[in-house]
Amino acid sequence: MKLKLVIFDCDGVMFDSKFANQTYYNYLLQHFGYPNMDADELEFIHMHNVNDSTIHIFRHYPDQNLQEVDLFRQKIGYAPFLKHMKMEEDLIQFLDICTPRYQLAVSTNRTNTMEAILEIFNLNDYFVKVMTAENAKRPKPAPDALLEILEHCKCEADEAIYIGDSIIDREHSSGCGMRLIGFKNEKLPAEYHVSSFMEILQLPPFQG
Repeated sequence: MKLKLVIFDCDGVMFDSKFANQTYYNYLLQHFGYPNMDADELEFIHMHNVNDSTIHIFRHYPDQNLQEVDLFRQKIGYAPFLKHMKMEEDLIQFLDICTPRYQLAVSTNRTNTMEAILEIFNLNDYFVKVMTAENAKRPKPAPDALLEILEHCKCEADEAIYIGDSIIDREHSSGCGMRLIGFKNEKLPAEYHVSSFMEILQLPPFQG
């Protein structure tokens, strides 16, 4: 089937956001008097939505009221930490080439921060559908967001491809039978692997 739809993960694909996420969640911990995350916790929060991540990093502190954490999190927002996000250097070039050829969409486990990111980095006009952990019926790794994108774009799963970087993304795409491009992660089980966006244009699905 001819490729018609390209779907992007955000963190670890469109943006190197690990330092931004690390700074954000460590700020939450520090505010309530707890030490910074360890390496395993950093990997967890990089792949999961904000609710699961908050529960995970506070799991060792049963006396902490998580409602207080959520209220504080909502008060500070994520905007102050967006400055730490680094967009992939060739993302815009890749989007400009793909826009006339394919429909483009986003499926991410971010929540209400995705809209701000797209606006700040002037990416809104590229994507026909943006699914997050907030507007999907179930967040990744459930396939719901991809299924909604397919329906919106009137495409079958084999007419689309997902670009991700984590095992959550593998489960996400496998859940609806969609091919996966492993981005900067050669160990990830995926149909294809690349280390930059422009490399993607050389992959077989993009040659048709």
